[in-house]
Amino acid sequence: MPDVLSQGEIDSLLSALTSGEVSAEEIRRSDEAQRVRTYDFKRAMRFSKEHIRSISRIYEHYSRLLATFFSAQLRTVVQLNVESVEQVPYEEFIRSVPPITVLHVINVPSLQGKFLIEVAPNVAYAMLDRVLGGAGASQDGDRRLTEIDTVVLERLFSRSLSSMTVAWGSIGELQFGYDSLEINPQFIQIANQSDVVLVVSLSISIGSVTGTVNICMPHVVLEPLMSRLSARFVYASPRTQEAKQGISSQTLSKHMNQVEVFVKAELGYGSITVNDLLELRLGDVITLDQSVGESLFIRVGGEVKYRGDPGTHRGRYAVKITQVVEDGGSDE
Repeated sequence: MPDVLSQGEIDSLLSALTSGEVSAEEIRRSDEAQRVRTYDFKRAMRFSKEHIRSISRIYEHYSRLLATFFSAQLRTVVQLNVESVEQVPYEEFIRSVPPITVLHVINVPSLQGKFLIEVAPNVAYAMLDRVLGGAGASQDGDRRLTEIDTVVLERLFSRSLSSMTVAWGSIGELQFGYDSLEINPQFIQIANQSDVVLVVSLSISIGSVTGTVNICMPHVVLEPLMSRLSARFVYASPRTQEAKQGISSQTLSKHMNQVEVFVKAELGYGSITVNDLLELRLGDVITLDQSVGESLFIRVGGEVKYRGDPGTHRGRYAVKITQVVEDGGSDE
């Protein structure tokens, strides 16, 4: 947005032009010089400011969901916030990662690529300590992860991927799958060295332990979504919610029709003493509170839905439905 001069600045500029201290030609050359910017082709900008704002909103939502998930899993307060969103060459990102860290490789099948989640070692050790019953204290960063540590972290982060699916829901129905856990960044190649990647840095605090979580997303993987990472698409998407809800309702109805429910026909109720129960013999009769001529209550999932008459069908006991009971009816 261009700078707006105050009235005092305008008066000073006019005074300088009148006195000859500043010439109009110098102002024009200065303005032209400001339009020229140095462009580094090694750091080509693949993401516009609009793209970065959209992704920042996505990961602000993701950080809230992830904080809730980790708070429940670790049984302590976890806070996450988006600190920065930057685009850098993949080679530069790998060089910035410590030699020993915790790297989670995430598959994105619908985009035919992979994301990378880098967790600071002190944060990973605090998570392990909480999951295994400790107070959540960090440990020496030089300690190597054991096989048990690796399995615990893999399970914890694989379950957290549902939060990422929800966060990206406004852009598209993306599915994320856990691939592997690595310690050395040199063993991971999710993009070419010169490819541009978008790095979202999150600050995380677990009790007294603070650190960072970096999410690396190659441009070649996100490229099919670039047209959706615009304000026009984000603001227009709520208009299609009704259509999406209609499809969801049809899908829900389809699946609900396949759900099995327990149906019970009640012949009536009666009460006897424990002594009579112990002395029951073949041929004994128990009197019920239901008259022979009355219709039976038929319950579906515990609620009275129908009335019917008992009988037989093809040699089997059966109940013929004679009445539909509205709103679950009454037990009486």
